[in-house]
Amino acid sequence: MVTGIRPTRGYRAFVVVNAIILTGVVLVTLYPFVNIVARSMSDQAYIISGQVNLLPKGFNLQAYGHVTSDPMFWRNYGNTVFYTIVATGVALVLTTTYAYVLSKKHLKGRTFLVAVAVFTMFFNGGLIPNYILVTNLGLKNSVWAIALPNAISVFNLLVMKAFFESLPAELEEAAAVDGLNTYGVLLRIVLPLSKAIVATMVLFYAVSFWNSWFSAFLYMDRQELFPVTVYLRNLIAGSTGAEMSGAIAESDEAQVDATIKSVTIVLTTLPILTIYPFIQRYFVSGITLGAVKG
Repeated sequence: MVTGIRPTRGYRAFVVVNAIILTGVVLVTLYPFVNIVARSMSDQAYIISGQVNLLPKGFNLQAYGHVTSDPMFWRNYGNTVFYTIVATGVALVLTTTYAYVLSKKHLKGRTFLVAVAVFTMFFNGGLIPNYILVTNLGLKNSVWAIALPNAISVFNLLVMKAFFESLPAELEEAAAVDGLNTYGVLLRIVLPLSKAIVATMVLFYAVSFWNSWFSAFLYMDRQELFPVTVYLRNLIAGSTGAEMSGAIAESDEAQVDATIKSVTIVLTTLPILTIYPFIQRYFVSGITLGAVKG
């Protein structure tokens, strides 16, 4: 008869201490966001006096109403969705193909190509040369001004390269014997085995492009083309369009000023928080598998 191994006193102590530490980390991580949500729904007086912690005080959704009543807000929100989808798609294609090529040790010049990618992690052309390049290419006021300059993250590239290197080479060799070319091997063999890392890359790039505002702020000069992050940045700075200015009465300005930053954070992070639970399991396994080989 086989009996289970009883945990030692040290192991039980480790489990308890580990649970306490992780619980503390979760609470510390959640508190700022819960506080922001509570502040966005609280009355101005309670926010100024510092009485808002985890629950709203003087429940008030006036700031949400001011922001969401502006048609330009929804126009910019739609722009953000469009920019994120297009830019993430471009980034995923380029990162996947580049990482797959770099994972082949028989590739001539592989070391040089890796070095070129890593070099860009530490050095870049600078803001003014990048602006001149994007302008001369005619990319201003288009989604490509956001998607192309930020298409490949070197960190994501190296993680994906390491994952591809961890896949058994025998699978690709067998596929090649069966008559598949390089593209067929990538599309029909490698990518179906790489759902975890692909989902991880989608998450990384989507969050990055969703939260990005500086590229649009730099390369776009028409308000109807702004993503919602630039709209909300301008709202905080007090430089919104005439539609929003007319929607806020003078008597309401103080209330909006007291809660608008909290509303901004809630509205911009809510979509990502909604999507994340569905791909969280891929995120964890993707990062783990991508770290098998360096």
